[in-house]
Amino acid sequence: MPVFKVNVKWAKEKYDDLELNTDEPPLVFKAQLFAMSGVHPERQKLMIKGAVIKDDEWGSVKLKDGMTLLLMGSAGELPQEPADKPVFMEDMSEQQLASAMEMPAGLTNLGNTCYMNATIQCLRAVPELKDALKKYSGGLTVAGAIAPADSITAALRDLTTSMERSAAAIPPLIFLQVLHMAFPRFSEKGEGGVYVQQDANECWVEIMRSLQQKLTTNSIEEGQGSASAAAAGFIDQYFGGEFESEMKCKEAPDEEATKSREKFLQLSCFIDQDVKYMHTGLKNRMEESIVKNSPTLGRDAEYVKTNTIRRIPAYLTIQFVRFHYKESKAVNAKLLRDVKFPMMLDVFDLCSPELQQKLIPMRDRFKEEDERLIEISREQGPAKKGEEEKKKLIAQPYSFPDDHGSNNSGFYELAAVLTHKGRSSSSGHYVAWVKKKGDDWFMFDDDKVAPCKGEDILKLSGGGDWHCAYVLLYAPRVLMLEPSS
Repeated sequence: MPVFKVNVKWAKEKYDDLELNTDEPPLVFKAQLFAMSGVHPERQKLMIKGAVIKDDEWGSVKLKDGMTLLLMGSAGELPQEPADKPVFMEDMSEQQLASAMEMPAGLTNLGNTCYMNATIQCLRAVPELKDALKKYSGGLTVAGAIAPADSITAALRDLTTSMERSAAAIPPLIFLQVLHMAFPRFSEKGEGGVYVQQDANECWVEIMRSLQQKLTTNSIEEGQGSASAAAAGFIDQYFGGEFESEMKCKEAPDEEATKSREKFLQLSCFIDQDVKYMHTGLKNRMEESIVKNSPTLGRDAEYVKTNTIRRIPAYLTIQFVRFHYKESKAVNAKLLRDVKFPMMLDVFDLCSPELQQKLIPMRDRFKEEDERLIEISREQGPAKKGEEEKKKLIAQPYSFPDDHGSNNSGFYELAAVLTHKGRSSSSGHYVAWVKKKGDDWFMFDDDKVAPCKGEDILKLSGGGDWHCAYVLLYAPRVLMLEPSS
């Protein structure tokens, strides 16, 4: 691999022993320089012995270890020419002003990067994750080179911070380059040198694994958990669950069952002809048949593996297993089947008996509050019920006191949906749908952001060539009570 150790001189600064890989376009190296100098790639003029390096190719430049490159350019943000004629605040109607102030930032498609854009928009639906990213102090590079977990975490922190400061679409150039360097398979190009489409769930998994290594939890400082919980890390605490499994041999009933535990960051909803509802697909995953060697019989035998969940996280990620490899066409073909999913999810029946007992107290509190509001509505009308719901209420903890980032009720509400439109994972288009508040949602179609309603979300269940739910993110349902409660 043509990798060189070079030095870069910029004004009074000098960066030594930087890795430069000529298999990657110069823009990748410029992204690394941007991380250290603050000079945006579009401002950079990179020179070697008087020759100016372009963004897309190294040309005839001959490199060798120890060479010094000259970087020219000033740090700071580039002024962006508006695509549309600007509308000044004083010329806006009240409705337009409110809409402009509340519309979140979209992400520019940099060439089949909708899979990445949709993933980022869904993850931004978790406020605790945004807070954890802000507290991360690592840089984009480690010792002048890209380190996958560190670089992904720092790049996501910087991108989400920029998105909070702007209502305009942002080109996620640096994050894309870091993603390509950390996971080269995402940088594959097709005809014409355009990036090929990638699987959004694979991107989701790689980002989460990177964050899993680097983000810590502040549960000790907040007094909400043990030292062992803090050591587990933020992603494990807020997104990680745990199965309790029992393996029993069907052909040897007297053989002792074996038990084990297995952690997960996603639940899988397998789709077949009998699955019409997401919960059915999840339930089917809880029991499976496995063939393995039986020590009692001395041969392979059929075992039944039964799973129950012994820990549920605050944020539950569910993947619809819609793609299967089709050998005849060598593609990941898509199952278009209509599978309904709920706005409110209850996973109580998927949990172990021990966990169910722990969930009951908070579930009883939810039931009492729901019944109280129903009674008020019945006796005094819906208007009075609405007044009750608008009172100053206090959010009750959604986690167990000794398990920061868990879910203490088994109740969830849908927070984000990542959809795919098309017939295979390597083609088509990905879009994110993120809940704002109540029945109000946003659709993030790359740089296009539009408001939508809950009824639009429920139409994403599949059954045709329209957008089909692929990854769903559920947030904890939070109990709101009056201060005296």
